[in-house]
Amino acid sequence: MARIVVISTGGTIASRWQGAGYAADADGAEVMETAAVPEGVEVEVVDLFSVNSPRLTTRHQLTLLRTVHEVLADPGVDGIVVTHGTDTLEESAFLLDLHHDDPRPVVFTGAQLPMGTADGDGPGNLYDALLTAATVRGLGVLVVFDGKVHAARGTVKVRTLAPDAFADPSGHRVGDVGFGSAVILRQPGRPVPLAVPELPASSPRIDLVMHHSDADPVLFRAALAAGAQGVVLVATGAGNATPEFVEAVAEATAAGVLVALTTRVESGPVAEIYTHGGAVDLVAAGAVPTGTLRAGQARIAVLSAVLGADGPQGRTALLRQALAADTPVLAAA
Repeated sequence: MARIVVISTGGTIASRWQGAGYAADADGAEVMETAAVPEGVEVEVVDLFSVNSPRLTTRHQLTLLRTVHEVLADPGVDGIVVTHGTDTLEESAFLLDLHHDDPRPVVFTGAQLPMGTADGDGPGNLYDALLTAATVRGLGVLVVFDGKVHAARGTVKVRTLAPDAFADPSGHRVGDVGFGSAVILRQPGRPVPLAVPELPASSPRIDLVMHHSDADPVLFRAALAAGAQGVVLVATGAGNATPEFVEAVAEATAAGVLVALTTRVESGPVAEIYTHGGAVDLVAAGAVPTGTLRAGQARIAVLSAVLGADGPQGRTALLRQALAADTPVLAAA
């Protein structure tokens, strides 16, 4: 028997009607009752919290990270499934992947329709996640949704309501689930895992600021004034803004604030092509380009760097380590 621990955190998969809308209120045992369990799998449930995922805080996510490592300290556990709301699933999954140093899988799943609906997708997603957690190894943290297996890194929510909710816009899925098995198509690239941070007394402020037509660095500087230890600039195109943003980035990095550079474009890497406020100048001012990571996951990388090191140089080095990934290699199906 494969021993799989299901960590329940809430989300739509645990939601019921509250009179004006849906909200998470079911515990993990109730969620498990909705799904069939694959043959040869034994399930244990950990009720960590039950919230709608937009309400998750850094403290929630770090608690989940530490809980996963505590569960995996038991050599008798074969894998973990995390049931999670879809709104911030991409952030929590990537945080865990950055710090995951175990061949046993951690598989995130959830639902687009609340529990109890006739055509709900939660039971099928949970079954597929359990099957995947029981059979794969060495792939890091995964997201299983709508019969597809995705690597945590790069995978984001791409559809607000449709069942096929997740994808990596710049890459390919890891595998498929169906007919009683998980078929792995490729090995995801992953950097050397980071150490698990301690729970801080207060979470560091890490902000996102988006560039757009007519944008100025007022909100960027407001984040600094509010005490941000890290800022992610969500630029246009391949990572471009204006000379005014370049000046603000230089001020921030000179003050020891970690600045990351991503783009609001759906897919493709940040690239140093343009000057006059483009990525060439922003990187020269100290911003760290995040490759194909988009805003939410870039913020998580900055958060892990801030939590894991003291001082600008150490944090920048740790951020670059978090962003480094090997070229994916196709695995035999």
